[in-house]
Amino acid sequence: MLLQNMLDFLPILLRGAWVTVEVTFYAFILSSLLGLALALLKMSHWRALALTAASVINIIRGLPIIVQLFYIYFVLPEFGLQLSAFQAGVIGLGIAYSAYQAENFRAGIEAVDPGQIEAAQSIGMRNPMILRRVVLPQAFRIALPPYGNTLVMMLKDSSLVSTITVLEMTRAGQMIASSTFQNMTVYTMVAILYLLLSLPLVFVVRRLEIRSGKGRTK
Repeated sequence: MLLQNMLDFLPILLRGAWVTVEVTFYAFILSSLLGLALALLKMSHWRALALTAASVINIIRGLPIIVQLFYIYFVLPEFGLQLSAFQAGVIGLGIAYSAYQAENFRAGIEAVDPGQIEAAQSIGMRNPMILRRVVLPQAFRIALPPYGNTLVMMLKDSSLVSTITVLEMTRAGQMIASSTFQNMTVYTMVAILYLLLSLPLVFVVRRLEIRSGKGRTK
């Protein structure tokens, strides 16, 4: 009976797992782009831009993710901006994590040896090219461990989009449990599926750390 229930629940949970992966992927891309922009603005020599970026980062970090999701999904329509639950979930999660990504990128950029930047300037490279060819590749390698950890955290926090009716894995589990009362079976399966999604990411990030020279083999 237990096995049959699990086989019945699995297709629904797998469809939810696919939505979880989609939300995480798009939100991760969005958070990376916004985070890089915020990091560069925060490091700007123009004080107004730096203060504005720092304020935005502090505001985002100070608000719970669930509140940001609610605001985007329930409040923005009052101003004429109507988003689907999936779109709101991706944007909300992406914005929420952009503050953490900004700090990851900023720390990586500041760790790059200034001598290499001066050497690039001495051979006539302009700042945009220095940023693209010298600074960002090294900053990414330096920031890779926290960057990868952010992806794993985002995968887990994607469950929060269930609160705005996105039918991802947690939401699918809630619906099954509420209709079958098989709480232990359903949520155990959900937990296992999250582990199956997270552990390969941890392994890939570890391999990338080693290949980039930032990991240490024991």
